[in-house]
Amino acid sequence: MRRRDIRNIAIVAHVDHGKTTLVDAMLKQAKVFRDNQVVQERIMDSNDLERERGIRILSKNTSISYKDMKINIIDTPGHSDFGGEVERVLNMVEGVLLVVDSVEGPMPQTRFVLKKALEFGHAVVVVVNKIDRPSARPDFVINSTVELFIELNAPDEQCDFQVIYPSGIKGQAGLSPDNLAEDLGPLFESIIRCIPGPRIDKDGALQMLVTNIEYDEHKGRIAIGRLHAGVLRRGMDVRVCTTEETCRFARVSELFVYDKFIRVAAEAVEAGDICAVCGIDDIQIGETIADKITRKPLPAIRVEEPTVKMAFSINTSPFVGREVCYQIDILKINSVDQQFNTE
Repeated sequence: MRRRDIRNIAIVAHVDHGKTTLVDAMLKQAKVFRDNQVVQERIMDSNDLERERGIRILSKNTSISYKDMKINIIDTPGHSDFGGEVERVLNMVEGVLLVVDSVEGPMPQTRFVLKKALEFGHAVVVVVNKIDRPSARPDFVINSTVELFIELNAPDEQCDFQVIYPSGIKGQAGLSPDNLAEDLGPLFESIIRCIPGPRIDKDGALQMLVTNIEYDEHKGRIAIGRLHAGVLRRGMDVRVCTTEETCRFARVSELFVYDKFIRVAAEAVEAGDICAVCGIDDIQIGETIADKITRKPLPAIRVEEPTVKMAFSINTSPFVGREVCYQIDILKINSVDQQFNTE
């Protein structure tokens, strides 16, 4: 069965296609912040290095409410060096917002993230962002995106995608580039209509796949993931499984869900929602938090092998060790020269 009151989405894009700015506008229009609250730009760039570089390095979780619907949003890195973050995040969602620049069109990282989303079978909503730019060419972008879907052998139902034309910086969106609404309502409506709710086993045994890890000075390691089956409660005894034969006992000390821009403590979390779990100090990405009796793990996360590999090995040169002696001799000579000059 599927939950009808939750949508789990990831926002994916090539670097600098306006993904984080669009998330800012979504948070503001969902009344996440007070009207008189001072909010910095690129709210999701909470890491100092991210703000300095102006790029997303780590995926970030947040949630908004729209018409009694909870929408869990995961803002993902756009740079190709952090593609592994995107692959892991796709295990938590049922659909993606594919953000494409209205001038540049699909770029190399667009191809990579779309390929992974299609492999998972996720629903895709294409977002042609920055539609307010004078040089925008939406027809070219849509045609290029359709060609990309065809090149990646997407099935017919995924090729029949919804297109939204927003301006993240203005906080407007529309179903056509020439007719934008006053807000992002068309984008929110498309998320609810086009992306399905999470498929769950409400009465099944507990299963939660750990997709990401955060660290807190007071709480230690925090496991983040989507609950696939059952109910997880604070103080509950569980088993942490890598395989059915490799399991260990643990206890959930604290439990959090994402509400607006912060983590909120919860007594229980039902299947389908994304949560954060504290109390398991040795938890690793890819492990399953399972029922202590049935201990059924979910399939492990597979991340594509890197394109470039480097091996740092010991020196096997026939001159190994000799260059050190040579450098020491030079150092001795220099020391003698310095003493002689001093005298």
